[in-house]
Amino acid sequence: MTATWLAVDAMSGDYGPRVIVPACFSALRRNSSLQIILVGDPARLSLLLTNTPAELSARLRVHPATEVVLMEDPPARMLRGKPDSSMRVALQLVHDGQAAACVSAGNTGALMALARHVLKVIPGIDRPAIMTSLPAASGPVHLLDLGANVDATADQLVQFALMGSLALELDGVVQPRVALLNIGIESIKGSQQVRLAASCLEQAGSLNYTGYIEADAVFRNEADVVVCDGFTGNVLLKTTEGVARLMASQLREEAGRTLWRKLLALLNRGLWRELGQRWSPDRYNGAALLGVNGLVIKSHGGAGERAFLAALELAARMSREDLPARLAQRLDALDGLCRAAR
Repeated sequence: MTATWLAVDAMSGDYGPRVIVPACFSALRRNSSLQIILVGDPARLSLLLTNTPAELSARLRVHPATEVVLMEDPPARMLRGKPDSSMRVALQLVHDGQAAACVSAGNTGALMALARHVLKVIPGIDRPAIMTSLPAASGPVHLLDLGANVDATADQLVQFALMGSLALELDGVVQPRVALLNIGIESIKGSQQVRLAASCLEQAGSLNYTGYIEADAVFRNEADVVVCDGFTGNVLLKTTEGVARLMASQLREEAGRTLWRKLLALLNRGLWRELGQRWSPDRYNGAALLGVNGLVIKSHGGAGERAFLAALELAARMSREDLPARLAQRLDALDGLCRAAR
């Protein structure tokens, strides 16, 4: 099997190398064809690599970077500032063909800006979008954008729809159902840009557009791809994660209130474990930045080891599918789509 190299921004995120390095070890153990470039401060990384097993160290190397993009760093300033940041160097490794994908838990805005600058945007795409999957009733649902673009024009929403649909097609989903997230399903509802995007998508014979979808229907699997601007998508994502953690916390609290409840919880521990794994936000960590000439996976900044492992495994899987190149080949479907609806 052909080796897959990932460039990992080892210094970013809330926990940096102390979480990212162990997650990389786990990924290497689970995937024998995976090889990882840890990008960051060699002195800090070497402390965590001292006792690396020989079978793993052969598939792991460190690439030096002297700077770190912080969460509070303005994205626009990162285009000129911190030229040797671990984030920028990891993206450059993808650009130079030394890695198939970049994985970072860093500043979303900076990652978006640097990816556009280093990798460039695929012709025909105005702005990249971040897509991830969320747990739903009968399987995952895919949502984009998640924060790369606070606002989005109708043209950009249509582009997001095309990229999301194609990504699922490449993953084996036949004619993915595409819907626009809105405050109602009636044609008069929503902002001007959302309504214009709907008109465009209704004319797109290459897409299986099903209309508007409300937030509560997202988790009933009424669509495979849900499209929205980054502000709306990020709020939906964070709300979903917060509710999932709240429910898990309250279930644990209530299950331990009485001896009888503790006994019932013990008898049903297999069920609780299965549900917990199915709905755990950690399992769904990792979002693809679609629309640039290279594969970029964004992890949550607060990801722990298990969550960052999920982002690494997503990067490995998507790199095998060669998604950016195949996206570029299909962008002829966008020609004149929105302009014809105006």
